[in-house]
Amino acid sequence: MSDLLSTEEARDSWGSKIGLILAMAGNAVGLGNFWRFPYQAAQNGGGAFMVPYFIALVVLGLPIMISEWHIGKFGGRYGHGTLAPMMYLQAREGMKPKKALVVGSVCGGIAFAVTLLINSYYNHIVGWTLNYSFMSATGGYMDHSVTTSEIFSETIQNPFGVFLFWILALIGLAFAVSKGIKKGIESWAKIMMPVLYCFGIFLAIRALTLGSPVNPDWSALKGLEYVWNPDWSHLTWTGTLSAAGQIFFTLSLGMGLISHYASYLKPDDDIVVSSIATISLNEFAEVILAATIVIPISFAYLGEAGLTQGIGLAFVSLPNVFRDMAFGNLFGTAWFLLLFFAGFTSSLAMFSYLTTLLEEDIGVKRRYGSWCIFGCYILFGLPVALEPILTKTDALAYFTEVDNWIGQYLILFLGLFELLILGWFVGKKALPEINRGGIWKLPRWFFGLLIRFVAPVTLSIVIVFSTLQYSNQGYFNLMPEYLSATPELIPWALLARGVVLFVVAGGIVISYISIKRKYGDEIRQNKILIRK
Repeated sequence: MSDLLSTEEARDSWGSKIGLILAMAGNAVGLGNFWRFPYQAAQNGGGAFMVPYFIALVVLGLPIMISEWHIGKFGGRYGHGTLAPMMYLQAREGMKPKKALVVGSVCGGIAFAVTLLINSYYNHIVGWTLNYSFMSATGGYMDHSVTTSEIFSETIQNPFGVFLFWILALIGLAFAVSKGIKKGIESWAKIMMPVLYCFGIFLAIRALTLGSPVNPDWSALKGLEYVWNPDWSHLTWTGTLSAAGQIFFTLSLGMGLISHYASYLKPDDDIVVSSIATISLNEFAEVILAATIVIPISFAYLGEAGLTQGIGLAFVSLPNVFRDMAFGNLFGTAWFLLLFFAGFTSSLAMFSYLTTLLEEDIGVKRRYGSWCIFGCYILFGLPVALEPILTKTDALAYFTEVDNWIGQYLILFLGLFELLILGWFVGKKALPEINRGGIWKLPRWFFGLLIRFVAPVTLSIVIVFSTLQYSNQGYFNLMPEYLSATPELIPWALLARGVVLFVVAGGIVISYISIKRKYGDEIRQNKILIRK
């Protein structure tokens, strides 16, 4: 008990409410907003995608966001900043400690895998954006004799550029996290987030004033119409699943990151208003800025076909547009710096999560732990860097496989576990804690209807149909069907699957040991001994 108290007293905290909200927004506002959302919306029917997107935001996004804020704040009371002990504390409210240990271990294992493996490839994209910021400022992709597709392939296959910008991004992350919550993460968020929004507004204004520079039938306003005027014939179940997945990705749900940041809250900090503020800032960046920048610009120069190029939209299509745009260097630099700031602030949360794991479970001081995690990201990020360099292709099978299993699938299960434990095992006891110190109180009906019933049922349906979709696409086959035309990349996909299994299993073991170290006595006696 005394160890837990001393840990809590020594913990860092947020310096101000605005700093907390900006850091939370920085965690949520990432590459998924400006890079992933536009092509997801475009590939799934534009306006037809937005209907299930907003439904998923209300029935999944808000309930899980509030749940994760509560889980984190409650765990922080006991001095915990990672999900395994947090979920143990939640689960033991409705089950015996020995069963709660299993819940905490599984949830902690998934969160460990998410924060380690998503960031192992996410940091590479952050490095790409920094590289492209430099190329935009120096005219590195302005030569029309080489296609932007060729430039992208050369960029991710060039060992010097890949490792230089990747490691520079990692050094910045390690340095920021080593300074702690208030002096590190909060300070960087207070600078980067306002600049990001300023760049976004600047680019949105430029996008809306483009007119029809290439084709009279292509204009920025028609791009906006494509997003906001639903064509119901394009509404599909695949698009609905993609919309639900985008809500998870864009709000950083099912990753343990919201709970991690919330663990540094003070006892009377308002989590309802903070949850709504985080979602509002994220949606402003995604739905207002990203949809007003990327889709109108791409539509004005490339037409509807130019919107559906996936990862190439940000790194191939838009550089092609900046070549032909007046002051293209300036707008290109602003665009890629916006992406860099968005990616960097999101990576901070994952980097901080693992550093806190070392700090709380092993006793490694934060300033040293952050550099240990730096080394882990170098190790687990190497396959992402080496695959295009060694295979001379930009197919990125390792990247794709890890993202499919960790970034799009397992996070759904973690979100479901959080809802079920909070709604059914903690139950109504959670509501006073959620509303503690709140200006706005969460209504009893919201907790009873959305958190206990609607959100878990909806998410269960999404998981079932996502599993069927994965099965139909061959992801459960030993040999991935999507690589049948490029069999030389199959070893990279199998390596990714092996790494995913190893890290998830390792995370469960680490979480199990962590919980038993802190709550061993009550687990042995199978009754709650520690209360705060």
